[in-house]
Amino acid sequence: MPPTSVPATAPHPRRWVILAVVCLATLVVLLDNTVLNVAIPSLTEELGARTADIQWMINAYSLVQSGLLLTAGSLADRYGRKRALLAGLVLFGAGSAAAAFAQSTGQLIAARAGMGIGGALLMTTTLAVVMQVFQGAEVPKAIGIWGAVSSLGFAGGPLLGGVLLAHYWWGSIFLINIPVALIGLVAVVRLLPESRDPAGRRPDIPGAVLSTIGMVGVVFAIISGPVDGWGSGKVLLSAAVGLAALAGFAAWELHTPTPMLDMGFFRNRQFNGAAAGGVLVAFGMAGSLFLLTQYLQLVLGYRPLEAGLRMTPLALMIVVLNLTGVGARLLPKLGFAGAVAGGMALLSGGLALIALTGSAHGYGGLLVGLLLMGTGIAVANPAMASALMGAIPPERAGAGAGVQGTATEFGGGLGVAVLGAVLGSRFAAGLPDGMPAAAAKSLPEALAAAPDAGVAAAVRTAFADGLTSSQLIGAAAVLLGGLVSAALLHRAQQPAAPAQAPEPAPSPAAS
Repeated sequence: MPPTSVPATAPHPRRWVILAVVCLATLVVLLDNTVLNVAIPSLTEELGARTADIQWMINAYSLVQSGLLLTAGSLADRYGRKRALLAGLVLFGAGSAAAAFAQSTGQLIAARAGMGIGGALLMTTTLAVVMQVFQGAEVPKAIGIWGAVSSLGFAGGPLLGGVLLAHYWWGSIFLINIPVALIGLVAVVRLLPESRDPAGRRPDIPGAVLSTIGMVGVVFAIISGPVDGWGSGKVLLSAAVGLAALAGFAAWELHTPTPMLDMGFFRNRQFNGAAAGGVLVAFGMAGSLFLLTQYLQLVLGYRPLEAGLRMTPLALMIVVLNLTGVGARLLPKLGFAGAVAGGMALLSGGLALIALTGSAHGYGGLLVGLLLMGTGIAVANPAMASALMGAIPPERAGAGAGVQGTATEFGGGLGVAVLGAVLGSRFAAGLPDGMPAAAAKSLPEALAAAPDAGVAAAVRTAFADGLTSSQLIGAAAVLLGGLVSAALLHRAQQPAAPAQAPEPAPSPAAS
């Protein structure tokens, strides 16, 4: 039988207050993954940011955060999760202050990288703390609430940014993080007990270096591929360096007596099934949000804030279902495998519904699909996180949270890259004859090159067809991945066959 998700210590008497604190920290970290997108016009005007500067402002945060998740989780286990949470809040708050008052693009990029360090510590430590202070049947409910806040942060960034920019200068989108960090610091000092791995493992410096280089290299290639071309030297070199470093990391972790990430975890079907499911839910959610944001703005003509508002039903459905404990109540009835299979089938169905009805029915078709997607994520996510964290010893909760965060970052980046590439390919193939080659780069460029209204309508149709193909591929990938993940979890939950007792040797009298 796989390990249970019950922590080694009794539930903390103030665990729900602690959960509120860690959820607040998680919320601001994830808001900053997307909040900067709506400030791009202001940054271009006030800081003179070029396209390359904008890309680095956005990517510096995600690159640093994704590269350090495994290392941050290991450090939290080694030196104490309370200390790691305090350090993350300090770094995130200081980075936010520096970003708010940056006077140049270089300063803002550096501040965003510093925020990424704090974000990595917060993302891994908050989930580890949830596992520390909750016990038994409360674990899936607590994880569901933590996941609901994560989804709200991911989807709410553009909405919050639009509201702030309508009334204040661009630095306000970072300045709002500072009071949250201060409140978190006070609450953590007063409420949170310290915990760490009692084995006192020494730091795995080679593992930390190799994992950071590997994740940064792979994620950078995924981010750069749609922009620079998958065959470009920069993308191929980055991917090669990243994959080589990750291979070296796996070899080192198998060799060293004090590994940062115990590779034995990957022999556990429950761990593998939950990690695979996490990658594919992030693949479907991030990829679909990337495509839908373009559809709402470029095809239906909504402004950024209007588009953000129309995406909120997805996040609100996740929040409502998890805050009311629907996912946690279904988990004992369905089991890990049933909850993951059912949730990812709903997510896949929502993606397919949007692909097949969105263009024909405008926002109405999208709304039903978004509600289905939110329901699926609310059912599947608590099961996957509980299964992954329950498959490892409680004292290695930080390492488990690092794997969970890495799976989410990797899946999200892969979803945007793969579905974006499918969109680009289908869009280019569907453009009317005679369009210049540069028109295939984006819908605005193609519309600008259209000689008349008829060609412009054909261009919009080609873009909508590309979105449909991308969403259907995403739906198929999520459904297939959900079945594989559920099969692994189902096999992990099966009781091992009892060993057969040896037959007694014949007695001398019988011979």
